[in-house]
Amino acid sequence: MNKLALVGGRIFSDYNLIEDKTLLIENGEITGIVEPNQVPADFEQIVVNGANICAGLIDLQLYGDGDDLFSAHLTSASLQRISDRLVRKGTTSYMMTLATNTFEVFQEAIQVADNFKHDALLGLHLEGPFLNAKKRGAHPADLIVKATKENIKELLGEHNTVVKMMTIAPECMDDNVLEYLKSYELLLSAGHSDATFKEGTKGFDLGIPTSTHLFNAMSSLHHREVGMVGAIFNHPTACSSIITDGHHVSFEAVKVAKKQMGERLFLISDAVAACAQGIYQHVLNDGYYSLPDGTISGGAISLFESVRNIVQQVGVPLDEAIRMGTTYPARLLKRTDIGNLNIGSIANVIIFTSNFELQDVLVKGKLISR
Repeated sequence: MNKLALVGGRIFSDYNLIEDKTLLIENGEITGIVEPNQVPADFEQIVVNGANICAGLIDLQLYGDGDDLFSAHLTSASLQRISDRLVRKGTTSYMMTLATNTFEVFQEAIQVADNFKHDALLGLHLEGPFLNAKKRGAHPADLIVKATKENIKELLGEHNTVVKMMTIAPECMDDNVLEYLKSYELLLSAGHSDATFKEGTKGFDLGIPTSTHLFNAMSSLHHREVGMVGAIFNHPTACSSIITDGHHVSFEAVKVAKKQMGERLFLISDAVAACAQGIYQHVLNDGYYSLPDGTISGGAISLFESVRNIVQQVGVPLDEAIRMGTTYPARLLKRTDIGNLNIGSIANVIIFTSNFELQDVLVKGKLISR
């Protein structure tokens, strides 16, 4: 039986900041928040000396870590290394993402992920191949295809259980095909899109709940045609991820987006890994990755560092920054058991100082060695 009490910290959970209380964890779940003198005698106490305590972070878009780019190393061993490293960095739930590739690579990735189990892995996010080549970014144009019912079925099979999220260009998908894709019950995200305002708005009205890396690889905001960015800003329910490394999007643009979108904006790392083989050969620059031709291709910081940046560089209050990495992605996933420290939730927890030094990570109530 694993019983822990986190004593002396500032507890952030959803919209609550709880101070001078103790967080109780038992058998991998949050079981209570009590006064320090109410901690049961059989709980091991961990004194955190005023540090911040919040739910483990949720990253809905990343491709690898360290030297492991999953699409280039489609093995369980690679997934294990990536998952273990991410947890130690405070990301306790994540979507392993694959950018546009051949159907063979996608299908092999699905098979590997289907046979791999890790507490942090939520599933696969396929960023492509049903995108708009005009906004392809680092994605190869010759592998981007128009979605049909037939190739969706070829890609996902009859009974998909592994792919949980997909980025699509809504203007490139027929309405009946979008309805068919929705039957797979994926979290759909509009991205790599050259949609007009009308086309983007229609996609959100038809049930696409979110969008992929705001500003990047989408039709921009123009005063006569506000494009996909304008559709995201103006739609009452459309959410969007954003990359806050200071390279993909300027911090001033992040400020504008946050003012426009409020709780509809959430964080992703978009992290890739150094790679010198295959389709995606990522070269590390000063704070981001690019392809050899200079095309920006991915992030180089963790989601925890993204939270730090949006506090220190954008001026978002700490509690709201935490929600952007926990509450809001959990809401999109329709998960109430992660992304918070409510009673009954999974005890995925991070502890960090006011200077954003990550002290400890717990997964299902177990301390992870850093």
